[in-house]
Amino acid sequence: MPTSIQFQRSSTTAEAANGTVNNYLHHHKHVQKVSLTRGMPDVPEHVERSHTHVVGPSQCFSVMVQDVEAPGSAVWSILRRFEHPQAYKHFVRSCHVAFGDGREVGSVREVRVVSGLPAAFSLERLEIMDDDRHVISFSVVGGDHRLMNYRSVTTVHESEDSDDGEKRTRVIESYVVDVPAGNDKEETCSFADTIVRCNLLSLAKLAENTSKRS
Repeated sequence: MPTSIQFQRSSTTAEAANGTVNNYLHHHKHVQKVSLTRGMPDVPEHVERSHTHVVGPSQCFSVMVQDVEAPGSAVWSILRRFEHPQAYKHFVRSCHVAFGDGREVGSVREVRVVSGLPAAFSLERLEIMDDDRHVISFSVVGGDHRLMNYRSVTTVHESEDSDDGEKRTRVIESYVVDVPAGNDKEETCSFADTIVRCNLLSLAKLAENTSKRS
């Protein structure tokens, strides 16, 4: 059965090249550079780099891990469909690409969410699409919701289970987001974590079922 594990939670982030990040940190004393996967076993170097964020004082962040009993290619084939997040994100009612082709960096999608959430729609920009390393990232650039300046990075890689030595596909998702006025970091992360956790579980089940049928 797939299991989701939360590893870290707290401050903030936004990915950038090291030179840009260091220059930014030099001029903005209240931000910090945080590696959210440091200390995790069997994490490739490119994965740790992908989940290193710049975090501001009024932001929060979290990282979660989902093991999937399916090949990495099966998981990635679902994740990489930036234009079709509703395949596994059950909170998404519909999606259409407002700019670009949905495959190139810079593409923007408009996501409509199901009723019952404190949101109506979200405009999301594709920031990273790396088919070789299996890394995808998007940022929220507009919409009617409470997750302002949200940026998510998701990676897929194979990892050996220390208990039975079997290979598993490991999905790691991290995010950074502003804390809204009137909320604290714990409340904001708890809300975002719930959505991410549900999405990862749904992704795992879909990939596993698809793999079994093939």
